[in-house]
Amino acid sequence: MTRRGDTHRLMRWLWTSRRPDARLARLALLPVSGLWHAAMVGRGLAYSQGWLPVRDLPLPTVGVGNLTVGGSGKTPIASWIAAHYVAQGLTPGILLRGYGGDETLVHQDSVPQAVVVADPDRAAGAERALANGAQVLVLDDAYQRMDVRRDLNIAVMSAETTRAVRWPLPAGPWREGWDALERADAVIVTRKRATVEAAHALVQQLQGRVQGPLAIAHLSLRTLEGLVSRTRVPAESLAGKRVVAASGIADPDAFVAQTKATGAAVQVATWKDHHDYRDEDVAWLAHAARRADHVVITQKDAVKLRDRWPHAVPEPLVAMLDLVWEEGGYRIAAALDAVVTPVEHL
Repeated sequence: MTRRGDTHRLMRWLWTSRRPDARLARLALLPVSGLWHAAMVGRGLAYSQGWLPVRDLPLPTVGVGNLTVGGSGKTPIASWIAAHYVAQGLTPGILLRGYGGDETLVHQDSVPQAVVVADPDRAAGAERALANGAQVLVLDDAYQRMDVRRDLNIAVMSAETTRAVRWPLPAGPWREGWDALERADAVIVTRKRATVEAAHALVQQLQGRVQGPLAIAHLSLRTLEGLVSRTRVPAESLAGKRVVAASGIADPDAFVAQTKATGAAVQVATWKDHHDYRDEDVAWLAHAARRADHVVITQKDAVKLRDRWPHAVPEPLVAMLDLVWEEGGYRIAAALDAVVTPVEHL
């Protein structure tokens, strides 16, 4: 059972398949990829040479982003950073570009103490966050935003991307090449369904390219939460159950693989990333919830479905990703703390 997953399957085939037809398709897209690469290199040069203005923000700032399109785990990382500052007694402001809307809701749900501002103009968003009490800024999906300065620039790279070709968009998934890592003060390698060995292999490839800390974070599925009740149960409670794994995210493959790893018998329903669920979509999911033992959805989908779920229908279970540091987490924490440490206390 798969709904509206055609775009994702096409991109997966184009960017990861070694079949002759996929290779030919990538070759056909090379001229466009060359133009994209030239534009990104030229843009970076314009900012580095001062030909385009770079604005200061009014608060200590951490930027988080990636080199590929979607699915690297940058939003969970940004939420973790914001929660880290909350634990230090600070009020973080999370700034987003405003596209899609679901990430804004996810941050508000995950870190309710944060000031979340969605605004394509990051400088204007920073002023709004400051006016609402923010003491430190976290810029989500901001690695390519070179028009604002930040005190710490973190690149997030997914171990899953090691399967993809290293070609620029659209022939490959790369917004920028690895040369862009020269702007990174730290790199966090994330993994969902990739093995720990794959994550360590990627870290080894990154050695020497980044002057700051390298870390590995496992975004693991250990807990499920009732969409409406918020009741939590262990993920292994799905073992042997008939489950519909439904999502509208950039990397549904990792979500499906993690759900299958619980021992459930899984059917798959996918929509495009940032999908705006219509009434008929909600009705389809409600029908699935009545027929299966459980419908399992992601946090990005939950924030859009929670207030619309029919009361008489069994509630979906939300896959809650736990961030577990497998290497270098303390170095990332130290770098974050240095951003908000007064100079006179160093």
